[in-house]
Amino acid sequence: METANKTKVVDYVHPCYELELSFSHALNSIPSVVCILLYIFLASLAVVTVCGNLLIITSVIYFTQLHTPTNSLILSLAVTDLLVGVLVFPFSMAFSLSSCLHYGGLICQVRDIFDASLSTCSILNLSCIAIDRYYAVCQPLTYTTKMNSRVVVVMILVNWSVSVFIGILIIITGLNQETCEESCSIEVQLSGILCGFYLPALVMLCIYMKIFLVAQRQARTIQNTKKSGVTASKMERKATKTLAIVMGIFLICYTPFFLCMTAMPFNNNSVPLPVIETLNWVTLTNSMLNPFIYAFFYSWYRAAFRMIISGKIFQGDFTNFKLA
Repeated sequence: METANKTKVVDYVHPCYELELSFSHALNSIPSVVCILLYIFLASLAVVTVCGNLLIITSVIYFTQLHTPTNSLILSLAVTDLLVGVLVFPFSMAFSLSSCLHYGGLICQVRDIFDASLSTCSILNLSCIAIDRYYAVCQPLTYTTKMNSRVVVVMILVNWSVSVFIGILIIITGLNQETCEESCSIEVQLSGILCGFYLPALVMLCIYMKIFLVAQRQARTIQNTKKSGVTASKMERKATKTLAIVMGIFLICYTPFFLCMTAMPFNNNSVPLPVIETLNWVTLTNSMLNPFIYAFFYSWYRAAFRMIISGKIFQGDFTNFKLA
């Protein structure tokens, strides 16, 4: 069995490199032109992800108008996406374009720890945003008491604590991998996918479906009556629609990868490595897309971005500036 495994490793040639059949399995120092272009493209995605989320973070922290419970949760999501650009993107580039076979598995393990932890954090942040929108639209009279600053801080702390715990769990599982049989590994993998993706995704979909039904009922009521709260109600519905789009894009980016990972144990892990890596990169692009969604749908974020990019915030105190 051990000899067969070694033969399988030697026979594998990563598309970016030419494997020398020597004892050390050394790499040629010159990768192909295609891979150089891929490095440039993926590095560009990382830069856009970091810069876009830095704009969100700076906007929420700097402008007083954006100091709201919803924007605090968006800030936590932006920090998560920023860390994806800084930590996960480089390790994924090293893995995708050179393969774990050439690095003794270290880069894969580090990438998996950061990837799983930050993915969990993104899912939890989106779940908290869905809960925030539920109270804002469905129970507006109790929103300020249910979703105050203290509650939001607790939610964010819980999100990050669970994510760190997931990372530690992956490290411990990796260290004890030899003591876990194949059936045990499959159970652990499927349990992680169920609790880390499918269950939160189902909860979020149910919450947004409830919000949608309530928002429709409110819209019909507004058409029949004219009240002072109409403008505020419209703003809440617009915010909910935008954040529902954020969640929708998240599901579009993440679902193919998790479906693939769910099917793998039942197909003897026969899914080709390039397919897995491509789907993983689709999930990572979600961290790049979120800032563009905010900029497209929120006029106050567009105004904040313009002031930051132009350097206007360095020319005076604009913390209380009316963005929109």
